[in-house]
Amino acid sequence: MIARDSRFANGAATSVGALPHRDAAAAAAFAMGEFEIATVPSLPNVAAFTADALATERLDDSAFAGLHAFLNLARNVSLDGLPLTWHLPGPLTIGASLCEAGVEPAEAFALAVKVVRSKLVDVAAEISSALPASPQLVMLDEPALADLMAPDFPIPPDHAIDVISSAMASLTGDVVVGIHCEELCDLATMLAAGPGVISVPVDEKLVDWAGYINRFLDDGGVIAWGVVPTGGPLASTSERYWRQLSELWCELVARGCDPVALRRQSMVTPGGSLDAHAVSVARRLARMTAEISKRVKDQANATRFALGA
Repeated sequence: MIARDSRFANGAATSVGALPHRDAAAAAAFAMGEFEIATVPSLPNVAAFTADALATERLDDSAFAGLHAFLNLARNVSLDGLPLTWHLPGPLTIGASLCEAGVEPAEAFALAVKVVRSKLVDVAAEISSALPASPQLVMLDEPALADLMAPDFPIPPDHAIDVISSAMASLTGDVVVGIHCEELCDLATMLAAGPGVISVPVDEKLVDWAGYINRFLDDGGVIAWGVVPTGGPLASTSERYWRQLSELWCELVARGCDPVALRRQSMVTPGGSLDAHAVSVARRLARMTAEISKRVKDQANATRFALGA
């Protein structure tokens, strides 16, 4: 878990998933300019990682162009010391993809854990070498969590927990590891893997997990709320999305969650990847996220002042 006063908290705005840019330098500039916590970008013209690709790709290959562009720009603008996030495909999702390709589950998930552990260590070291004073948060992208309870999923939930936690355990020290799932998933399994941060969409069904959320917050965990949906029509202002988040928090408080912790131990993000949109639309999504971030910060500060904290 991570401390309540972490740099990755207090309503900070960041992003998840790929950006729409075809140019790595432009993607890096967007990631730093549009989000309070800059995110190492991935690009839509890079094929999705598989276990084999992750095992063979070197960090100087084109698959990591976004990383290199980000670090180059970060050096030029003196980003060192500021927090940053990055993301990598998670072992559960890679393992499930290998099973779909015909690999036996035992072999598929063992390979997925091995290659994700290796790349987590490599990328964290590369970033630390360039930006030694910057706190890092890496989010494992695990869309397969949304399918975990399906009867045909290749492994049971307890094995899935071991798969994810084994990969996360490769990173120690100051690098915080979280889990992102763009769709609503089994929160108990997600939390049982031991992340410091979880990234979930704003959904009224989360009230059913209020007890788990409260314990996670009590342990110092942080929730990155996907506040602005990236699919379907985009509202003209952020008001509706702010109202949905506020209503969800009210329901969670009614179920026993700490209202101060909900605000202070939070980040806000777009609901998913931005690569399906034009750059102009991606910018609107980012700025709506920033508007909600400001309102979260205002509420957190007001609550802290009222309680004398």
